[in-house]
Amino acid sequence: MKGIEPGMPSFGVMSRALRATTQRLACELAAPTARAPRWSPLEWGVARAVASMQGCSGVLAGLQHWPRERAWLQFLGEQRTQIAAIQQHAIELLAQIDAGARRAGVACVALKGAALLALGAHGRGQRPMGDIDLLVRPADAAAMETVLHALGYQLGHRARRHLCYYPPPSGRAAVIGEHRDNPLRIEVHTHVSEALPVTHADITASLWPANPVPGINPYPGIAALMRHLLLHAAGNMRARALRMVQLYDIAVLARRMTGAEWQELTDGRAATGWWMYPPLALAERYLPGAIPAAVLTAARAACPGWLRWRTGRQVLYDVSWSNLRVEALPGVEWSRSPGEALRYAYSRVFPSSLALQELEEGARSMQGIFSVPWYQIPHAQRVLRWLFSRPPRVQTVVCLRAALGSGPEP
Repeated sequence: MKGIEPGMPSFGVMSRALRATTQRLACELAAPTARAPRWSPLEWGVARAVASMQGCSGVLAGLQHWPRERAWLQFLGEQRTQIAAIQQHAIELLAQIDAGARRAGVACVALKGAALLALGAHGRGQRPMGDIDLLVRPADAAAMETVLHALGYQLGHRARRHLCYYPPPSGRAAVIGEHRDNPLRIEVHTHVSEALPVTHADITASLWPANPVPGINPYPGIAALMRHLLLHAAGNMRARALRMVQLYDIAVLARRMTGAEWQELTDGRAATGWWMYPPLALAERYLPGAIPAAVLTAARAACPGWLRWRTGRQVLYDVSWSNLRVEALPGVEWSRSPGEALRYAYSRVFPSSLALQELEEGARSMQGIFSVPWYQIPHAQRVLRWLFSRPPRVQTVVCLRAALGSGPEP
């Protein structure tokens, strides 16, 4: 049977290996075992790709004690060292952004990973950081660009949700896993929303502190940070781009939350938080004991029945980067009406010129992405492949290729 690309096994073989290794490594985060799985050399290589795609290498490095798997433990240890270096770089860069924003009189909020870093939510070398996300007022976007220019950052590409800035290229960029030479991007947002799947859930107003001051501001509270983590996870579940580290973030933060903070998060949930249940339930499934039962019950009641049923049958593989298949309608279950599902299908088959431009620019920013012929072919051909074949996801293939060709097998 033909491989997913030259030198690789068939789609079915790779898909099964991805599913098995993803599930095992995800379970290891909650309950580390003393005995390593009896994986083949191929599966150990796939496991390296999975740990990288799922962002969990740093956490696994502190949990696993499989003494016979020296190559695997060496890979995890090296990743933890690289992540620690990236975290330190992020801390220094955030301090420079804060100082520049203060001088320019620009208020911003450090989002997601940067906020968790400031809280000390994770240990040194645990959580990867590929970018720094900042929220600014629309009127301050130009001033923030000036601040970033002074730090050597230049606009790389524009997306509907953010502007992405890159530092000058230096050193080599790693295709798989984390490396200190990888560019630490800065993404500037003027609003925070996710298309679920076409109607946007916008939480921007809830993320600003009551009285922001020039420089970097924190979220108004832990509940606001959790709301953002949940919305981002929901958007990635919809796009089949979730990472295990996102569920780990949710669980770690959940264990810090008080009853009042949970109440703040779930107040008004029927109108604004219908999307919270799937990521909360998935986090609780893989990291049990993190989410209070009353919170899950309340979030479940606010979740549309079809979405609740469908996501309840999904595992991490199905909604994450480990999922090898390019789906025709990924996340259609997030539609809240037949009309919305039809709008979503139409947008997939007949995307706007802006959406196609954003897809091309985003792909251009990914290391090694054009080594697999997918984004270079006409969109109509891609649609036909969704419908009549099983095209593998380019990002997943690129990571697999790097992992299977990097170093000796355990």
